[in-house]
Amino acid sequence: MRSLSNRTKGIICILAAAFGFALMTAFVRAAGDVPVMQKSFFRNLVAMFIASIALLRSGIGFKIEKSYRLDIFFRCLFGTSGVIANFYAIGKLGIADANMLNKLAPFFAIVLSIPLLKEVPSKVDAISTLIAFIGALFIIRPTGVVAETIPAIIAVYGGFGAGTAYVFVRRASKKGANTPTIVFAFSAFSCLVTLPFLIFDYSPMSMRQFLSLIMAGVSASLGQFAITSAYRYAPAKELSVFDYTQVIFAALIGIVAFSETPVLLSIIGYAIIIGVSVVRWMKRNDQ
Repeated sequence: MRSLSNRTKGIICILAAAFGFALMTAFVRAAGDVPVMQKSFFRNLVAMFIASIALLRSGIGFKIEKSYRLDIFFRCLFGTSGVIANFYAIGKLGIADANMLNKLAPFFAIVLSIPLLKEVPSKVDAISTLIAFIGALFIIRPTGVVAETIPAIIAVYGGFGAGTAYVFVRRASKKGANTPTIVFAFSAFSCLVTLPFLIFDYSPMSMRQFLSLIMAGVSASLGQFAITSAYRYAPAKELSVFDYTQVIFAALIGIVAFSETPVLLSIIGYAIIIGVSVVRWMKRNDQ
């Protein structure tokens, strides 16, 4: 990948992250009625283990410099609360709606990048992100049912938490924080937050549920390492639209694993997102 530009590397990483997180969502759904905090603990325990190996093999060691300590803390805080909210939404809204509401993350990342990173999006960036967001709304299809209002609001917070975390990842990375350290810190923080709930509210799991959560952790690790690397290579305004490919991955996994056939509005949403991504890519290449 040395001959590739940083923007291209960022896009490749964001596509890998989208696939990883789509797989994670599917495995969390497959785990069934396991408590949300228990799902979150196992998901992050696996990620922490993988990040530990990466740190040991790299020889960098685990050290958080004072210059980016606060940035990593906020990455952990918003990232952990976002994951918990997303897992809750997956159980209440189903894989499609929860996944799409979580895709508000890049939109929040674009907005928050302005005050936190001083990265002002261009007109093309702003318009393409807005159109992609509209495409996501076609897939969300808000029903207005009162019983779904609170889970939907929590799912939106999941997107906000993820988007905010991405901005702090970029901010910490620009100050010298490396990918394994950021992933390890987030995973360890999440495990510490959810451990008390696991101790006092543990639910026995079948082997299928246990393996589903382990695979959710492996998939999340792919997503975390890829997303962290992506925002090291390029700013949110250059990558956000490509993160919407998770919609496509989730739809394909839903068809294969859960026999979920997308409705017409969803297909329209997919077409909008893919279309604006291609147009934006072409515009970038012409510059």
